[in-house]
Amino acid sequence: MNFLLKHRLEILILALLAVAYFIIRLPNLTLQPIFADEAIYIRWAQVMRAEQTLRFLPLSDGKTPLFMWAMMPMLKFIQDPLLAGRLLSVISGFTTLMGVFFLSRKIFNLRTAVWAGLLYVITPYTVFFDRMALVDSMLSAFTVWVVYFSLWLVRALRLDISMILGFLMGGAILTKTPGMFNLFLLPIATIAFRREKDKKNSLIRLLVLLGVAIMIALLAYNFLRLGPNFQLLSSRNADYIFSPFELIGRPLDPFIPHFHDIADWFPKLLTWPILLSAVIGTVYTIYGVFQYSFRGQYLPRLVILLWGILPILVNMAFLKTFTARYLLSSIPLFLVIAGFGVTKILPPLAYIKKLPLFIMFIVLLPLPLYFNYLLLTSPEKAPLPREERAGYFEEWTAGYGFADIAAFLIEKNKENRVVLGTEGFFGTLPDGLYIYLDKANISIVGSHATISAQIRNAAKDNLTYFIGNKKNLKGSIDNVKLILEYPKAKPKNGSMQDATVLYQVLP
Repeated sequence: MNFLLKHRLEILILALLAVAYFIIRLPNLTLQPIFADEAIYIRWAQVMRAEQTLRFLPLSDGKTPLFMWAMMPMLKFIQDPLLAGRLLSVISGFTTLMGVFFLSRKIFNLRTAVWAGLLYVITPYTVFFDRMALVDSMLSAFTVWVVYFSLWLVRALRLDISMILGFLMGGAILTKTPGMFNLFLLPIATIAFRREKDKKNSLIRLLVLLGVAIMIALLAYNFLRLGPNFQLLSSRNADYIFSPFELIGRPLDPFIPHFHDIADWFPKLLTWPILLSAVIGTVYTIYGVFQYSFRGQYLPRLVILLWGILPILVNMAFLKTFTARYLLSSIPLFLVIAGFGVTKILPPLAYIKKLPLFIMFIVLLPLPLYFNYLLLTSPEKAPLPREERAGYFEEWTAGYGFADIAAFLIEKNKENRVVLGTEGFFGTLPDGLYIYLDKANISIVGSHATISAQIRNAAKDNLTYFIGNKKNLKGSIDNVKLILEYPKAKPKNGSMQDATVLYQVLP
């Protein structure tokens, strides 16, 4: 009771942030069309849950399995598999929110924690990806808590904190291989180390405790050796990353184009008010470090800033494929700095009564809240960056109408045995339909952007359908009857609008 009374203000603030978080994250959670990677992850979780020998199935594609392991029990209690997967990301995002609040509270103060938490709740960048069944939201949760316990460890020098830190870093690696960044960035935390005069060998003790954390994280990583295809973790990563030898003679080749990508993403997904708050927080953090000659309270703040920036710079320098969600794990750390920036903006204005409150409502909130309103009601109308809109709403990677099509096929399968041909062998199709037809006893046959001979032959004895993307199938199939069509978002560049189409293959 004494604890509750002492921290009643913090508890009330956290409760309000939690309510706001779930109000923005939960409505219409399945309204947005399923994305290719979502379909793959959910299908893997279904297969892994059904077959114990396949618990390391994601290794076959060079992916780590923790997100799918966490999804497996949710599939038991939630009937809609897409809802189950996206709800897991919502829970992961809430864990990130708690990490943002407590990290800000520990390194800055309660005012910064309130602003940072609020920014995390409303920032479209986090809202968009917290509502998708992708591993990146879970990686963000692990990352922010790794930073929290790293900074706690360098000040407290306790074995229990070191062990918790090791498990968190291991969890990040088991979620996604870029979780290794936390391992490589761990030495940065030593910037905040302060040698205590009354404690002998404190530096040696710190190094030992960091070694314990690293050892636990590496043990978690090597746990993946229990599954087959462990070697694909490194070989598949090579498909996405330039080696230093490939960049000889053109070191800025991926960096400059990726910089232009970020210049498009951040103003739109963070919105300008939040981005400017982060810039101001960054300036004050760096200024404080030099003002105090790399001593004092600004060093932990510098650790947070570097932990957010360095992974982005490395990704910009080496990644072949670059998308906004690859940077998601750095965004909570930037929002901590942005919360600090807001506290630096408001005091000069405080002499005018109520002006800070007006600024919050008039400048900071409208743009992100309008963006979020569109995400919750008409996501295809949200002002997303061009590439993000194309991938999630316009192209073959976006699956429209899959739940309705699956319900239609299940009903038809009661009348006659159904065979379904799909455009594709892996990804949005057929995995996006597999997740709904998991126990429907419907045969699914993958194909290219045409109806294969195998599917044609099946139509002689079975009720046969073919599903694909209208733009890809145009002019390549015949002797079919259009049954269902679900238009995708209309491209803003004037190109042909695509659609998910279901044909009946005539015998």
